[in-house]
Amino acid sequence: MIYLRDYTDSKLSRVLIYSVLALLLVSGIQCRRAPANPTGLITEKAMVVSAREEASAIGAAILESGGNAFDAMVATELALAVAYPYAGNLGGGGFMVYRKSDGDVGALDYREKAPLSATEDMYLDSLGNVIPGMSTNGATAVGVPGTIAGVFEVHRKFGSIPMERILDPVIALAEKGVVVTEKQADRLERYRDQIIEISGEETLFYTKCQKGDTLKYQSLANTLKRIRENGRDEFYRGETARKLAAFIQEKGGFITEEDLASYEAVWRQPIIFNYKDLRIISMSPPSSGGVTINQIFKMIEPYDIGDYGHNSAEAIQLLTEAFRRAYADRNFYLGDPDFVEIPLDFLLQESYLRERMSDFTLDRATKSEAVSHGTVEILESAETTHYSIVDAMGNAVSVTTTLNGAYGSKLYCDELGFFLNNEMDDFSSKPGVPNMFGLIGANANSIAPEKRMLSSMTPTIVEKDGALWLVVGTPGGSTIITAVAQTILNAYEFNLSMQQSVEAPRFHHQWLPDYIIFEPDGFPERTKDLLRSKGYEINEERTPVIGKVDAIRVLPDGRLEGGADPRGDDKAIGY
Repeated sequence: MIYLRDYTDSKLSRVLIYSVLALLLVSGIQCRRAPANPTGLITEKAMVVSAREEASAIGAAILESGGNAFDAMVATELALAVAYPYAGNLGGGGFMVYRKSDGDVGALDYREKAPLSATEDMYLDSLGNVIPGMSTNGATAVGVPGTIAGVFEVHRKFGSIPMERILDPVIALAEKGVVVTEKQADRLERYRDQIIEISGEETLFYTKCQKGDTLKYQSLANTLKRIRENGRDEFYRGETARKLAAFIQEKGGFITEEDLASYEAVWRQPIIFNYKDLRIISMSPPSSGGVTINQIFKMIEPYDIGDYGHNSAEAIQLLTEAFRRAYADRNFYLGDPDFVEIPLDFLLQESYLRERMSDFTLDRATKSEAVSHGTVEILESAETTHYSIVDAMGNAVSVTTTLNGAYGSKLYCDELGFFLNNEMDDFSSKPGVPNMFGLIGANANSIAPEKRMLSSMTPTIVEKDGALWLVVGTPGGSTIITAVAQTILNAYEFNLSMQQSVEAPRFHHQWLPDYIIFEPDGFPERTKDLLRSKGYEINEERTPVIGKVDAIRVLPDGRLEGGADPRGDDKAIGY
């Protein structure tokens, strides 16, 4: 047997020792980084993962027939308006992050806007108190929709096949109808009374739906046919615009034809940062997603979370403390960059983030009352749906789109065939007062005419070793950011497959209220007990699922693995 100490005095032995140690280190890294065996759908060339099989199928068919990822984005987005009216929409908006096959990246903001008549105190009574329901229910809650502007802008810049060819299968789906799933029937029943209260007993959704029923949307098909004939302007300047504005005003809302005519989607520079050997590309303000997830990853980077164990008490504690601090900053500093100065250089500075975590210890919880927003030198914001697409050329898009609440404002325009959003609630109606997701806002996200409201949507693309690796995102209101972060860490730090990463139980903390939310039945009591012993408050009530992540992983051999979240009816389809 050879003992290393016998050779420590020789130059040769030192070289051997260093070589052995280096080999052991590299072997350990390779072992930890060995790609997980896929457990989700595997395809050779292209894939769409979305909230409904019908939408994924239409998007995948566009890809297989010669369209690119951007053509498929348009098809999937509009098909979700038919198959998934809970969040898919013509009456809402969203964000897209893209990475082209040549490595070029970018982002599109087609987020809703406040109408021209909006004022900072429009949801307050004469005493300065928030009027309950005014920013969440009915026509007064509706922001100017951006979805149609978004899909046409994507097609104008990157589309490769005619818009008519993209719209035809969506129109056919609306006319043929969509079979109601058990989960969809449950959702419709849960919100049926609210929809009827807002939209009246003549609405399409008055009749109770059962699993197996077919919902046909002829009015939506007619609207899409006019858009097919007249293009983008049909929605913002044409017959549809006139009918939409008249309908909203008749119901007491604020949006006018002028509001619709002035709407434009905006190209943005995405938030790009490194985490170890990953390059993460995510959405920039008015989404808070990219900035907040950047802060979270940089706060935890000095700690080797992969060694703590997946969903261990230590890993949960580290992430909770990063979540707490990042959300405190999110709620104070972020808003529409066209209206407020956002101190990104300071918020994303590593020295600033190290200071934010300087009082973190695994011994005990940090209370949120002790964590305000960080001190920055310059001072001058749940129910969505996400889909991920990769085409045969290697183009990738990550898109999150929303009506904000479930079925938005619950206001359904039967003549046009779609629900209207309640995005005005994503503004800070009054600084310091929580919105429907419990998020506390500040002046940066106050209401102003034509301003875009702050969002948590976090469509994200991840590169590894300079190549496309993950396309990921989720719905979930304020839980979106933490769900996306956990999914990326599941795949990277804990070496789970894409499907396993999506399925894994999730938890959430957002600064205020100061408790950790755990998905039901996902975490052992001993883990919760350990966290309680350190001073963490845990939401003991049975909570809804946290996100419905739809993601794609590029395997080492170039094939694709889909991760479709079983929390919903989500489906991966490709070829």
